[in-house]
Amino acid sequence: MKKIGLISDTHGLLRPEVVQALQGCHAILHGGDINKQEILDQLNEIAPVYVVRGNNDKEWAQHLPLYLDFSLFGLRIFMTHKKKDLPKQLEGYDLVLYGHSHKYNHMEEGTTYLINPGSCGPRRFNQEITMALLTIDGTGDIDRIEKIVIPHPEVKKVTLKNVQSKDIEKVIGGIKKGKTVKQITAKSRMEEGLVDQICRMYLTHPSVDADGIMTKLGL
Repeated sequence: MKKIGLISDTHGLLRPEVVQALQGCHAILHGGDINKQEILDQLNEIAPVYVVRGNNDKEWAQHLPLYLDFSLFGLRIFMTHKKKDLPKQLEGYDLVLYGHSHKYNHMEEGTTYLINPGSCGPRRFNQEITMALLTIDGTGDIDRIEKIVIPHPEVKKVTLKNVQSKDIEKVIGGIKKGKTVKQITAKSRMEEGLVDQICRMYLTHPSVDADGIMTKLGL
């Protein structure tokens, strides 16, 4: 039996839960957007790492390939960061790994498994934090692919009772970038009703600053 860890889009963060889940793996496949060499150094302490370069991996990662086509434990594997860069003909591959979207996906095309393990790095909005573990049986075939969801702590919502000047500044920054109330809410820890209220105050009083809005809110 062999076990392979499938991860992607760590974006500079290697969570303790990911390290724990990878224990006992015989190899680790990383689908790109690593962001720094230290992540690969840490992973290599667990098992040999096979990695491709992501669109956010800049000068430090120029030596990393954009594509990998190789055999491992009897499996033929293809890896790249973006799904659009996969070869049109996948027949002959046992496993195809990609990343980029931060969304877990598992498909089977004939005898080929297409896997996007999602992102196990910093959380993006309300998306799951995910990775996968692949097990190869004694005959060299893929026995199972297990999706791993890493729980994240609940974050207390910013309400009128605990709003601070820095929270209002974030909303103002979103308004200046042309973001909608829903977009600002999605990127903040604030209740939508509070964001809407702050936006209305700022738009009707364009010269007011965060402290001025705090005063208008009676805080």
